Amino acid sequence: MIPPKGLRMGENSFTNPQVTPLVRPDWKRFGVDVQPHQRGQLEASDTYTAGTYLAEIIKLNDATKTFRMFGPDETASNRLHAVFEATKKQWMGEHRDGDEAHLAKTGRVIEMLSEHQCEGMLEGYLLTGGHGLLNSYEAFIHIISSMFNQHAKWLKICREIEWRNELASLNILLASHVWRQDHNGFTHQDPGFLQHVATKKPEIVRIYLPPDANCLLSSMDHCLQSKHYVNVMVAGKHPSPQWLTTAEAADHCAAGVGIWEWASNDKGQEKPDIILACAGDVPVSYTHLTLPTNREV
Repeated sequence: MIPPKGLRMGENSFTNPQVTPLVRPDWKRFGVDVQPHQRGQLEASDTYTAGTYLAEIIKLNDATKTFRMFGPDETASNRLHAVFEATKKQWMGEHRDGDEAHLAKTGRVIEMLSEHQCEGMLEGYLLTGGHGLLNSYEAFIHIISSMFNQHAKWLKICREIEWRNELASLNILLASHVWRQDHNGFTHQDPGFLQHVATKKPEIVRIYLPPDANCLLSSMDHCLQSKHYVNVMVAGKHPSPQWLTTAEAADHCAAGVGIWEWASNDKGQEKPDIILACAGDVPVSYTHLTLPTNREV
């Protein structure tokens, strides 16, 4: 009953691929030029900045066709539209007059107004050796919670199988986050997906809450070269204050948590009067606005 060796599913190279690393540019080239005297005054869109980096990723890996972006018709809404300077949306259906100009038979962006369909296509793409990114609104990503569960379980079991090759990580970027309501009101106020992700083992999942564009670039570059994780990044799309230089962002992200000495006046005291801790772009901005000036912090 066992098929001959050449016909066994487990011996198909597509079922256990050797993942070719992405060709990646120096992410610092795409960073915001933050000067120390401009901290918090210069504004930029975090996700648009990341989109310029992703466009270069698409260009550099055009020959191998090993990178794709997926999303529920929100690439432009999440301010990642710089990628359309490097590629188009792949659309295999018929074209009609009035269809948007970004549609083409070939392209590295796949959009469908179905979060779970996009998640499933990304998982399948990773399983065959590709690299990818799913972008969505933070409040709507709950629809893939059970699919995320299953993929996380699969990654966990694969770590226990000696012959199984590691795949590229499943990367998720959540913009249009809960701090920015715009005109959408209550429908966009659900941050619970992160709570769900945080219940998984740290050997499998990572959560990134970059405070500005340069930190998002550093996180994105790290996630795209990682293997065998589910990486979830949350970042705003609207112009917001920028805080760290590219060099500072690299150090901050490598550490994972840090004290911003330029925002502190404790001067090394062991017991400051107040300690303010926050994660993410909007919390950092509001913390800065409420920072006391006449007390030791």
